This record gives sequence, structure tokens and C-alpha cells, in this order.
Amino acid sequence: MVYPVEEVVPELRSRLKESNAVILQAPPGAGKSTIVPLALIHEPWLQGKKIMMLQPRRLAARSVATRMAELLNEKIGEKVGYRIRFENVTGKTTRIEVVTEGILTRLLQMDNALEGVGLVIFDEFHERSLHADLALTLCLQSQQVLRNDLRILIMSATLDGEKISAALQNAPVINSVGKQFPVEIKYEGVPKGEPIAISASRTIKRALKEQSGDVLVFLPGAGEIRRAQGILETDHVGASIFPLYGDLSFQKQQEALRPDPQGLRKVVLATSIAETSLTIEGITTVIDSGYSRVPKFDPRSGLTKLETVRVTRDAADQRTGRAGRLGPGVCYRLWAQATHQHLQPSRQPEILEADLAPLLLELYCWGADINELSWITSPPAGAVSQFAPSNHFAACVVLPSDPLKECHPTCRTTAPNCSRVPWRCSSSELSPSSRCTAGGSRIASSGCRRTSSSSPRARCTPPSSA
Repeated sequence: MVYPVEEVVPELRSRLKESNAVILQAPPGAGKSTIVPLALIHEPWLQGKKIMMLQPRRLAARSVATRMAELLNEKIGEKVGYRIRFENVTGKTTRIEVVTEGILTRLLQMDNALEGVGLVIFDEFHERSLHADLALTLCLQSQQVLRNDLRILIMSATLDGEKISAALQNAPVINSVGKQFPVEIKYEGVPKGEPIAISASRTIKRALKEQSGDVLVFLPGAGEIRRAQGILETDHVGASIFPLYGDLSFQKQQEALRPDPQGLRKVVLATSIAETSLTIEGITTVIDSGYSRVPKFDPRSGLTKLETVRVTRDAADQRTGRAGRLGPGVCYRLWAQATHQHLQPSRQPEILEADLAPLLLELYCWGADINELSWITSPPAGAVSQFAPSNHFAACVVLPSDPLKECHPTCRTTAPNCSRVPWRCSSSELSPSSRCTAGGSRIASSGCRRTSSSSPRARCTPPSSA
């Protein structure tokens, strides 16, 4: 099988040879998540180092890594592996490592230079999660200060490539046309106030009568999925019903991705987890509820809560594209065409509306001022000012040696470019205003001193008062 993205692989190789940051835009189904890492693994500029690819979700990380291993006719964990929270399937021969967002941040904190990594790929970057923006910012500083040979590749289907390019010092943008079968869009207005599960269930029954093939349904969350599943199973619609959301076990998630073992038609009830980086076999029809559930930070209460919001136009296009991966398809949108014109064009970067306490904790651990770093979207000054060091970062603990383990929620501080050592400190010692020495080594302002000047990663010792 020939993937559309293969047409731009020669240009991508050439650009990455000349530039340390490149942007690749490719539509869903082009093969960017699986073909691009495999095509770059033997490039001379990698110098034998590994490729690390960021995926926004655990299911996508597992699935993409498994697919690449299949293309190489190998077992997962050999040349291709993955690392997610509490699960590490890699080995000594692993050259491509697929990780989730939090894992990449932890790895950067443990090894600021990402030694042994030649290329970091940010897949599905259009989702603009807080962890992805932070990891990119830290990678950029590592690239500028420690690793000018580190390459960064940003990939997405619906990204504003020119805007991102401008933020990355005019990084080259490569566009892959892709192969997308035509998808007929049907706008279905629903009665005002009708529960989403009922509207979706009614449309599912209609689609099963009007269309052939399997059906993928996008619902806001697990609650709506369970209610719709109950309705469909009670009404005996003649198809197998599979839920698909983040909290399901890996086995249950895989059942939703594979064909039905009894050969029945399949209805997959999914959250936005199925928008990207997953191929569900047999899907020819998509039903889009038009809603998603996202975390929103309330500055008045200081708490983050889940809110059900309208999808953006780019997310709606992503969902529609799932019906045209294997052949011509149909998408039922459960809103009026007039409503579609008023949808927000693209999703808001999470950094603009999230709780920034976790991000600021990471930056204090990194040892840099928030204004020193290069951001695609800068954190709002008002949100940053809510978190003064004296209020939030009063105790320090050592960062665990295993990046898969959870870290203490208060704070950590060490010399970010040295081996990690524990010490005690007061809140007054947690100034983020550390600077780089002439040799490029970052020294934390909390009194760390170097025991050796011969290595930019020399071990640091705690202050004498520790």
C-alpha cells in the first residue's frame, strides 16, 4: 500500500538535513504518524540516535507504535516501542519511541539535553494541549542552549502552518495533499433541549437503514456513550455496539478498533479520542453530535471542571474525514447548516484557559523564567500572576529517577543541567531567574555549586546549609 505522505518524504529529508525545525501538514489518512518516523530512521544526521514521537493520547501512542512494528514485521518493543504512564514497552534496540505528552516533559526534566535523541516529532499538534506547548518550549530552549543538532518536526492535519512557522523563526512548511475520499455531509437539526444521547441514537438507527458499513459516533463523554449504548442495545438495532473512551481498558479499546468477531456491522460510540491517529476498520459513516467535553479552569474557585462545548470547525472537519479514509462516506452533523457558519474556526490553545500551576511548577523545576522562553502562545500574564512562589512552592523534593512515576505535587528544584540531588530550601530560594553560563550550562539560583568544570552536565551538590 502506498501512502500519500510518501510523496513528500524526499523533501522532508532534505529540509530536516538543512534546518533543525520543520512543519508538516498532512490530512487525516495520509500516513504521517506511521510512515514518516520509519522513513527518517536511517538519516545520516540522526547519527544513530533515536526518534521520539509525541502523541496526545495513550491509545494513539500504543496504536501508532504497534502499527509501525507491524510494518517492520517485528514485535512491539524491538525497533519501535512506546512509553506511557505506568507502562514502558521499549528495549535496548528501540530506535523509535512513541510517548505521551506528560512522559516527554518528565524526560526533558531528567535530561535537559535529551541525549540519545536526534529528532522529536510533535504529532497532532493542532490540539495545542498544555503539555505539548510546554514540551515544545523546553525542546526549543534545549536546542538553543545545549543541542543545536536536535531536530524538531511538528505534524498536523489542521494546523495554521504559517503562524507556527513565524513563531519558529520561519521554519519551512511542507504540505502533503493526501488521499481523501469524498464525504457527503448531512445537516440534521435536533429539537432544542433534547438530550444528546437520544438525538444520536435516533440518527444511528436511521444511518444503519440508509447506509452500509460501520458507524462511528462522536459524543461528548462517557455518560452520553453509556446512555446511547443502553438505548441501542434495548432496541436491538442489529449491530454490535462498542464504546471507546480514555478510561476503558486497553483490551476494550482494541475491540472497538477491530472488526466485529461475529461479522456483524459495528457502531463505535467514541469521544474525541477517535478524532486523530486512529484507523477504525470498516467505518463509512460518521455521526457527529457537535459537542466535546474539555477542562476549563475557574480562577474564582481555583478549580478545573469539565464543560460541554461546541466543537470547532477544524475539529468537525477532522471528524468528518474519518468517514472518507477507506472509501466514499457520509457524515451526519447533528446541527443546522446555519449553525455551522458560526462555529469557532479552530480550538483555543489550552494554555490560554487552563490552570497554569502545573506548568509553573515545571518551569521552576526547569530553572527558567517564563518570559525567557520561546512560546507559540504565551501564557496569559494575569493567570501567571495568580501563582506567586511564596504561596505555592514552599517545599522541595527530589524528582524521581523513573520518569514514569508520579512526582510530588509541590515542587522540585535542582540545577536543571546537572545530575539531580535532593536538598531542602525555603520559598525565597525558588526564584526562576537562573541564567546560562558561558559554557551553556544552566545553574539554578538556589545555591547549587558545581563539583567539576570539565563537563556541562557536572554533578551538582546542595548548598552547605542543606
